[in-house]
Amino acid sequence: MKNYLLSLAAFAAILPLASSCYRKVELKSEITRCQPMTGLVLWTTNQDKDTDAIALEYSYMLYNDVCKEKGEYDWTAVENVLNDIASRKHQAVLRFRYTYVGQETSVPDYIKALPDYEETVGLSERRVTHFPDWRNAELQRFHLEFHKLFAERYDNDPRLAFVQTGFGLWGEYHIYDGPCEIGRTFPSKEFQAENVRAMASYYHNTTWAISIDAANDFYSPFAEQPELLNYRFGNFDDSFMCRDHDNYNLTSWKFFGEERYKTAPFGGEFSYFTRDDQKHCLDREGMYGRVFEDEVALFHMTFINANDQTRYQDMERIKEASISMGYKFNIKEFRIKGGSAKVLVSNIGVAPIYRPAFIAVNGVRSDFDLSTLMPGEQQWVEIPDCGATTESVPTIECDHLVPGQEIQYVAGI
Repeated sequence: MKNYLLSLAAFAAILPLASSCYRKVELKSEITRCQPMTGLVLWTTNQDKDTDAIALEYSYMLYNDVCKEKGEYDWTAVENVLNDIASRKHQAVLRFRYTYVGQETSVPDYIKALPDYEETVGLSERRVTHFPDWRNAELQRFHLEFHKLFAERYDNDPRLAFVQTGFGLWGEYHIYDGPCEIGRTFPSKEFQAENVRAMASYYHNTTWAISIDAANDFYSPFAEQPELLNYRFGNFDDSFMCRDHDNYNLTSWKFFGEERYKTAPFGGEFSYFTRDDQKHCLDREGMYGRVFEDEVALFHMTFINANDQTRYQDMERIKEASISMGYKFNIKEFRIKGGSAKVLVSNIGVAPIYRPAFIAVNGVRSDFDLSTLMPGEQQWVEIPDCGATTESVPTIECDHLVPGQEIQYVAGI
């Protein structure tokens, strides 16, 4: 009897605590489409681009499409690209470039007409290619002004996911074939350093990225001025999954810092070194002894240009590969009490989300910013006074989405 009374007393003591506890609500949710700002990227010219297997589209942008005369900027070309991509519920990855094999430069005509501007014309990949004259002070001034004005206009535009920029062939920080003269066909290291500092001051929200080829101390100032590495910028790798990726590419990635992905996105493009690189890079059994999903996790990749993959893979495989990239949220527990809610959320992806995002219940957002949640981390999030009931379903809200986009999450699976 004594033990029975003690048990009753103990139960009575914990009863108030039990009644004040949050009640667990079961959820069931899965990720069924490529998440915003992540995944494989198709070009705007790809006929298969209108699909939920991707969330990003890629386009080169030409400086002289925007600026014809000094100080006069017409952003119609940019607007047309951004609106076209957003109409498919996708966001843009834009790369500004001056030089493209077999083409003239995109330097504005008014600069080309200056008496102290002289372009170099030579062969690159056996095609006649034009190279800018980086000795010219007006070209340098224009370049900085362009990005300042672009950032002022588009830095917080949800149609734009990421910006890539750089110098040399395709803006990839090299002239591996053709007339290469630092300070003339390729900018001087002094101007490059000025450009890095300027870009960091212009872009506050949009993360701009440069090629991993900028690790080469022949081209860039980073080795000589390591303080430039402290600025927030991302990297892209335009020969991802190539045979020798564990050598040159890996060394270049490491040069820029293996923790950089925590603040800026990593992207790139599948290798074109051989025809088989494109044909087999997404094979489930892998290529060159490496499997795509493993490489994505190793390098914390958020997006990869994959325009040719629609020739070699079906959309289910493209979607599967896309979903393996970037952030991925798992709501592990959802609890309610008195109109308030608590959520245990984890990032089971390979990278963070790079824009502020928040758990919300009935439209009421938590204070915790999911962009600070790194891969493998979890966090209890509170949403007080949100009217939570057993019928409530948490959502993930982000202001940097175009109409029709949604951030999904895994729960109860």
